[in-house]
Amino acid sequence: MFRKIWAKCVNYETVSYVVCGVLTTLADWGVFGILNEQFRMDYRISTALSWLAAVLFAYVANKLVVFRSFRFQPAYLWKEWWAFFAARAFSGILVMVLMIVLVDLLHWGSFCIGGLEAGLYLAKAVVSVLNLVLNYGFSKLWIFKK
Repeated sequence: MFRKIWAKCVNYETVSYVVCGVLTTLADWGVFGILNEQFRMDYRISTALSWLAAVLFAYVANKLVVFRSFRFQPAYLWKEWWAFFAARAFSGILVMVLMIVLVDLLHWGSFCIGGLEAGLYLAKAVVSVLNLVLNYGFSKLWIFKK
């Protein structure tokens, strides 16, 4: 039974999704960190801009690497892109709401280690994991379905 579950869960698609998801998360966090730490932007603006960068990267990675969708007709690309963007917009709104709840309402943002806003990054980590799972479901079941 364990082998059946393993074979169902560990395959090219799931492994490549995790790898691309990690790379997308690194892009998200990299842009977030630069905007937040170097440019001292408000975390909400940093979150929105880093989300946009991650969505652009994720679309290409998911289309080509994970789900191997090689249809490039303009009408198809347009439909696929907007489905992807709509799903990511929904999860992006959820990310923003959860960040505000964790940082402002639950005061995670006040937890600092030295000059680093550790609570802010902890909130970002929690939200990133939830976002990864939600986005896989959207991509698998709706956007890049076979």
